Amino acid sequence: MKRIIAIICGGETSEHDVSMRSAANLQTYFDTDKYITYKVEIHAGKWQAILADDSRCPVDRNDFSFEAEGRRIRPDYAYITIHGAPGENGILQGYFDLIGMPYSTCNVLVEAMTYDKFVLNQYMRSLGVRVAESMLIHRDRSSEVSDRDIADRIGFPCFVKPARGGSSFGVTKVKNIEALRPAIDKAILEGEDVMVEAYMQGTEITCGCYKTKQSAHVFPITEVVTDNEFFDYDAKYNGQVDEITPARISDHLRDRVQTLTSTIYDILGCNGIIRIDYIITEGDKINLLEVNTTPGMTATSFIPQQVRAAGLDMKQVMTDIIENAF
Repeated sequence: MKRIIAIICGGETSEHDVSMRSAANLQTYFDTDKYITYKVEIHAGKWQAILADDSRCPVDRNDFSFEAEGRRIRPDYAYITIHGAPGENGILQGYFDLIGMPYSTCNVLVEAMTYDKFVLNQYMRSLGVRVAESMLIHRDRSSEVSDRDIADRIGFPCFVKPARGGSSFGVTKVKNIEALRPAIDKAILEGEDVMVEAYMQGTEITCGCYKTKQSAHVFPITEVVTDNEFFDYDAKYNGQVDEITPARISDHLRDRVQTLTSTIYDILGCNGIIRIDYIITEGDKINLLEVNTTPGMTATSFIPQQVRAAGLDMKQVMTDIIENAF
């Protein structure tokens, strides 16, 4: 019998629409000989299964079941592709743990830690991984941190971003002290904590990875080149970027990045596909930017590109990840 897969999408953040596009693209990757898929949107307090005719029905949160085609359906597996809360911060993972349903991402602890960029970077720094200098500003205490204190500690240019979030929403590249407070106010609209991070001059790259009980796959590296101030929303989703796979780096540096990606995967105890972003600075120094545990799966996202460059098939990758849970 075919397994029933729920593709969990939507969410309560600005990344909702990106998540919906990821879900639509993901649905085309599943092996229809093995799986029956339903998208389940979580948004505005509602959990709704989206049926083949685009009609919707409520999901019973007691066991994650819903009515479809005249019968009660309870999925066998949850493929989480919510970027942001509640799918990338550990909340949904805790729910699925409680009801005993396997899912595609890391566990509660790893999701919560990787969702908070500041927490993750401090943890990885303690393990010897290079990260940019940064500081955290709490929404309720932002007035206690002066612009001069930030400038003296972090310098310019710098990035001001929500500590928890993605897709570059609320992110500003700040070049002088006058632009600092408006950037903090903008980031606060996306979340209660703001991270101010030193700018690193270099080459931005990203590397995907997934592992199962039987195998490990570290994908070819993508180089990110944009004329925008940084890899912002327009660069990510509106084509204002060159994404070069494999990256134009030496074989030695490629091997080091792939080894570090695999090591971070194991140290954190990841599950499913992750993608790690880096900046390569002078002297081929590898600096961690962030770990994405629910990377984008839209038509323009990195992971599908890297899977193709690796000579792999997305259908088989999805099957590997799902079957690893059984």
